[in-house]
Amino acid sequence: MSNREEFLRRLGQRVRCYRKQRGMTLKELSSATGLSVRFLTQLEAGQGNIAVGRLAMIAEALQIDIGTFVSEPGMLDVSVQLEQVLKGRSEAELRRALRILETVFGSRQRKVIGLLGLRGAGKTTIGGLLARQLSVPFWELDDRIEELAGLSLSEIFALHGESYYRRLEAQALVEVLSEHRRCVLALPGGIVSNSDSFEIVRLNCFTVWLKAYPEDHMYRVLMQGDRRPMANRPDALAELKAILAAREPFYQMAELHVHTSQLGLEKSVEFIVTELEKRGWR
Repeated sequence: MSNREEFLRRLGQRVRCYRKQRGMTLKELSSATGLSVRFLTQLEAGQGNIAVGRLAMIAEALQIDIGTFVSEPGMLDVSVQLEQVLKGRSEAELRRALRILETVFGSRQRKVIGLLGLRGAGKTTIGGLLARQLSVPFWELDDRIEELAGLSLSEIFALHGESYYRRLEAQALVEVLSEHRRCVLALPGGIVSNSDSFEIVRLNCFTVWLKAYPEDHMYRVLMQGDRRPMANRPDALAELKAILAAREPFYQMAELHVHTSQLGLEKSVEFIVTELEKRGWR
C-alpha cells in the first residue's frame, strides 16, 4: 500500500469514527456538508480523494478541528482497531468482551475474595474451607495458568521462564475474573510483582493476606513437595525470608491480614467470614 493510499485509508477511518461518535448518519452528514452520500461512503472506505475545502466542511459539521484528520496516529486509531476487532462478533462474544473490559477497568462490585501470600500460607486449604462456608466456588489461578499452557508450573518455568509465566498469569486472571462474579481465588505468591496484574486484583477483589511465620511457610512448602524458587539452594530459609521481605510491602496493601500461624486453619476461616460480614460482603 502506497503512502497516499494509507493516508486515505486512515482519513476515512477517522471520518467514520468521529461521525459515529456524534451519532450522525451518512445522510445527516451529507445534508450538513452538501456532499453526496455516495462521495462520503467512498471517503470513509478510503477511496475518496478529497479537497481541503471539502474536508474543512466535514470537520465543521463534526465539530472538530480539521487538523485532527491529519494528525499522527493516536487514541482514535485505537478506537478504530477496537471497532474492527468487534465487528461481526456474535452477541455472546460481545458480552464476553464487555465482561473483560469491565474486569480490567474495575467497574464491577468486588465480590471475589483474592487470597495473597507466599506458598505455604494456607491459600489452598483456607480458600477451599472459606468457599464452602460462603457457598461460592473456589479457584486457584495457577490451575488456570497450567491449563492455558498445557504444562505444569515447573515445566513452564523450566522451558519458558518467569516472563512467560507472568504473561499467562495476567491472561488467566482476566479470564477468571470475567467469568466469575463471586468466588474465592487463590492467587500466585508473586502476583504482587506483576504491577498490571496486581492492579487488576486490587480493583476487582477483596484482598486477604494470609501470612505465616517463615518457618511455617518452609515446612508447609516442603510437605507439598515443592521447593520453588528455593530448589538446590543451600540456605532455603534465608532465601524465603528475603522473598517475603521484598513482597511484604505489597502484601501489606491487602484489606485484611490474617496470621495463619497464630490462628490456625479453622479460626482463620472464622475470622475472615466475620470480617466479610462486617463489611457487607454478602
